[in-house]
Amino acid sequence: MAVVLITGCSSGFGFASAAAFGRAGDRVYATVRDRSKGAALERLAATERIDIRLIYLELTDVASFPSVVNSIVKDAGRIDVLVNNAGIHRPGAFEDLDENALREVLETNFFAPLLLARSVLPQMRSQRSGYIIMISSLSGIAGLPADVAYTASKFALEGATEALRHEVDRWRIKVALVEAGMYATGLFAKNIDPNATLPFNYPSSSPYRALVEYRMRERRARLPHAFDPNTLAALLVDIPKSDGRQLRWPADARAKSIIATVFGQDDAARDRFLRDVSGTDWWSDGGEPPPPAVAEHS
Repeated sequence: MAVVLITGCSSGFGFASAAAFGRAGDRVYATVRDRSKGAALERLAATERIDIRLIYLELTDVASFPSVVNSIVKDAGRIDVLVNNAGIHRPGAFEDLDENALREVLETNFFAPLLLARSVLPQMRSQRSGYIIMISSLSGIAGLPADVAYTASKFALEGATEALRHEVDRWRIKVALVEAGMYATGLFAKNIDPNATLPFNYPSSSPYRALVEYRMRERRARLPHAFDPNTLAALLVDIPKSDGRQLRWPADARAKSIIATVFGQDDAARDRFLRDVSGTDWWSDGGEPPPPAVAEHS
């Protein structure tokens, strides 16, 4: 039995993932923002007799993260898997987005998962094991117009996660990014008014209106064909069973195709290149730093 912490479990990926880990026999600590949003998950756990325990967590309240982690460790004795899933989306052209919208997206999609990961690391180091899974997006490897805030948050998450994996592998802690295309989670639909051509409360006088309308129309047309979140949930259950060598996990055929196009190297070759550049194999292998190079004198 693994002890699993998953954020954003009221719907979408989080709900499906909590159910999938629970059905696999794991103990799941599932976070939601308010009690009413956790009712459906509580009913599922009771009906199927699976071990899902709700935690009420506001992801922007980062000061609460250590106490949440401590309560889980006190209850279960360990944390084996962290799935950072919760996220928000604010579509629109960069010039039209106010500073509050930009900061809200970065706080929720980047700072919150990184700081929650930091909160679980002391426990995982003491265990000398653990798996941290970040739910990313194709927007994290390819930026498209009218998606600046979300893209920025996911690009930042991708870079930080790739760097983190080389810091924590010394303690056999593994890190993964899940690259997802469009899924029927409600994330994008929440921002698209079905009776309008622009996102909710969007300035109709925007000089970018034609671009934003086009992008929203294209996204709305794709929603009926969005992937099932249960597909991604099944992948999440399998990732902690892996050896940790793979960083980016495509969640669907579209993601696999785009990753193959954007990245000329597979994860193993990219890791080798980054290790050669940084010269930190000694760290990952649990050793001591090499002595300073002796300067050559002519």
